[in-house]
Amino acid sequence: LTAQNNGVTLKKTYTLKRGSYLMDVNYEVENGSAQSIRPDVYMEIVRDGSEVGDSKFYTTYTGPVVYNATNKYQKQSFADIAKKKIDFDTHSDIGWVGMIQHYFVSAWVVPEKRERVFYADTLQQTGAQGSPIYRVGERLSLGDIAPAAKTSFNSQLYVGPQDQDKLAAIAPGLDLTVDYGWLTIIAKPVHWFLTFLHQFIPNWGWAIVALTVIMKLAFFPLTAASYKSMAKMRQLAPKIKILQEQYPDDKMKLNQETMALYKAEKVNPAGGCLPMLIQMPVFIALFYVLQAAVEMRGAPWAGWIHDLSLPDPLYILPVLMMVTMILQTWLNPKPADPTQAKMMWIMPFMFAFTFFFFPSGLVLYWVVSNIFS
Repeated sequence: LTAQNNGVTLKKTYTLKRGSYLMDVNYEVENGSAQSIRPDVYMEIVRDGSEVGDSKFYTTYTGPVVYNATNKYQKQSFADIAKKKIDFDTHSDIGWVGMIQHYFVSAWVVPEKRERVFYADTLQQTGAQGSPIYRVGERLSLGDIAPAAKTSFNSQLYVGPQDQDKLAAIAPGLDLTVDYGWLTIIAKPVHWFLTFLHQFIPNWGWAIVALTVIMKLAFFPLTAASYKSMAKMRQLAPKIKILQEQYPDDKMKLNQETMALYKAEKVNPAGGCLPMLIQMPVFIALFYVLQAAVEMRGAPWAGWIHDLSLPDPLYILPVLMMVTMILQTWLNPKPADPTQAKMMWIMPFMFAFTFFFFPSGLVLYWVVSNIFS
């Protein structure tokens, strides 16, 4: 692409490579005027604030991101931009800017170490249905160009899926555009292991099944301790009920006698919860991995599941999940509090309702986890 203005010629060349989402962008400026010039290069990405492809029951981050020397990876939400709340350093000699949504990212990358200015703001015009138009970008100076002289500058533009391995090879921190939330430090190893299993099990659905079983086996000592503790609590349930009948109006005495019973029977009332709490971050991280991993998009499992990133079209997996949760509730000790006991029976139906709209890959993981438990 070529443009001319007052004797200055800008030549912009996009080089696209077959099989790659990364293109090279070269800027060549030739000063045909009689005066020295000092041009800047603007590299920005523009879009409206709408969210694409998310469920009503869960969301992934959609919006601008900035990576620089001081803040490293930083999200800059549309809402903050509208309020002019910019919480990243605008000056850096390294970094990139991007715009992300579920499964995809666009990013401007300057491979060389060079001073640049980052910015994010709104534009005058509006998008679909009156939505504001936002932009994020970086500006670099090409320095002084004398008359009859010319200079060139190279950058890269990535537009494509959030493939972590490919993104990590393009620029530092670009793989962080895969949004795992606050559990990234755990989620990244989990994703690596899932990808490793896929090398031997060339079906992402069965790889999820294998990963879930392996993780449950790894945490088996903790899980077994938890279930043993809950089994002891279930045995004590009749004795606790007797105490409740003896002290219906004296909560303090009831608590004292209950704790004395626990001590006499050598039962820790928190013994069923603590092992679960320790392993919970890992399983939440797996939840984020299956929600964010682009590998699930368009990946079939078996039979009626043709895309693990979409809800089960026949709702078989959500129903199985509900049935297995009901079975688990029935097997677990009944809470002493009647309100809690009712909530334990209501939860499987609440979960099932939301999981009707979750990606089938997530529901598959939950069903396998419940069955194994």
